[in-house]
Amino acid sequence: MVQVAGAGAAALLALSACSSSSDSGSSPKSDSSSSSSSSAEKLSGTVTVFAAASLKESFTTLGQEFEKQHPGTKVTFNFGGSDTLAASITGGAPADVFAAASPKTMAIVTDKQDAVGAPATFVRNQLEIATLPGNPDKVASLKDLTKSGLKVLLCDKTVPCGAAAQKALEASDLKLTLVSYEQDVKSALTKVELKEADAAVVYKTDVKAAGDKVEGVEFPESAKAVNDYPIVLLKDAPNAEAAKAFIALVRSAEGGKVLTEAGFLQP
Repeated sequence: MVQVAGAGAAALLALSACSSSSDSGSSPKSDSSSSSSSSAEKLSGTVTVFAAASLKESFTTLGQEFEKQHPGTKVTFNFGGSDTLAASITGGAPADVFAAASPKTMAIVTDKQDAVGAPATFVRNQLEIATLPGNPDKVASLKDLTKSGLKVLLCDKTVPCGAAAQKALEASDLKLTLVSYEQDVKSALTKVELKEADAAVVYKTDVKAAGDKVEGVEFPESAKAVNDYPIVLLKDAPNAEAAKAFIALVRSAEGGKVLTEAGFLQP
């Protein structure tokens, strides 16, 4: 009887241990499944980003990376002059994210309370002179742009690259005779690439993106006119969650690497 009772007790203990082991094993499993279900809440749909023209190459790369990281999403861009983009946003154009080339143009949107939270500066950009390949006119300084017969153009004063150029010119007490004012930095650069102008004051990032189509000339006055680039989630964003994730990518170490390689400066 003692042996039977002992065997029964042992069996009960074993059964209890199994039950306890099963309970403790099921708890992590349920945590794990809830965690995986939370990570399984995938982003989807289109993210519409309004961004300064100078961000075209780097943001296109980041858009492709975002789509790769989040299958089922698509990033579409509207690149242009920051002032024009800001006016479109305040006029009701549907967009999720705005990345401007200056705090002043970002203020057009924030002053109308069309943004969520405070804009964050994610990069800075500096000016450079773009000349024809080989620099046939021997442009070596901002002052050289005043040479007679030289066809020079700038971005319009309302556009961040134009406002920065004016600031640099005022700092050096120079006035230029211009062929035209362009609505965004890419338009200015394109006219040099097409040899419709001899030189233009654009961003370093644009000169770098153009490769051997132009030649870049640095000038010290540009240090007095460096532009901060802010980014923000828009108030009526149709796809706010995915928009937040795109902004996070832009501001991440990975995004910073892409932007730095494009020639942008870290804030």
